[in-house]
Amino acid sequence: MIRLWTFGVVIVAMASGYCILYVAPPEAMQGYVQKIFYIHISSALSMYVGFLSAGVGSLLYLLRRAEWADALAVAGAEVGVVFCTIVLTTGPIWARPIWGVWWTWDPRLTSTLFCWLIFVSYILVRHALENPERRRLVSAAVAIIGLLDIPIIHFAVKLWRGAHPSVKGTKDAMPMEMYTTLYLTMTAVIGLATLLIRLRYLIERRRETGNFLQEGMPYA
Repeated sequence: MIRLWTFGVVIVAMASGYCILYVAPPEAMQGYVQKIFYIHISSALSMYVGFLSAGVGSLLYLLRRAEWADALAVAGAEVGVVFCTIVLTTGPIWARPIWGVWWTWDPRLTSTLFCWLIFVSYILVRHALENPERRRLVSAAVAIIGLLDIPIIHFAVKLWRGAHPSVKGTKDAMPMEMYTTLYLTMTAVIGLATLLIRLRYLIERRRETGNFLQEGMPYA
């Protein structure tokens, strides 16, 4: 199953990369720098997938004390931090030629940075606490706090009208080539994020059960 999933992600990623470079036209006002938009938006959605997995897994762990839920939370948090880092990197690269600054304390940018700090703290807690039960409980509480920030990020533009553009109405504002490229890229990046969460989950489960070295990594 994972092999097929990986193959599909690679094919869609190659198609989206081709579309970004050669099919999608440069934006009329922003030029070629706008092409980073496809990676930026797709990474933001993948960040949501990771952090939501971490939050839901943590909540389930607190309710059921199930180790698989804790493993899901770890996988989601780590993958979410990776894609949140991409968001916080591509955003300033895109903003510099458009806004004239690398960073502004826009509500969406600030809340995204805050969320990144929360989940980096989650990872630090996982490494700092030696007692397994205490580690799971404290990190679960941190992840749930981070989960509460997700709606703030998503609705920040509507609530506080910052400088960050809203993606609402994007379909009507873009040519079909841009629209197709965006959805191909979203499919590829979210598929990659989901695959990474699945693989990291399997690694964590094997580590918890102590048979990772004996049985190896399941890849089917």
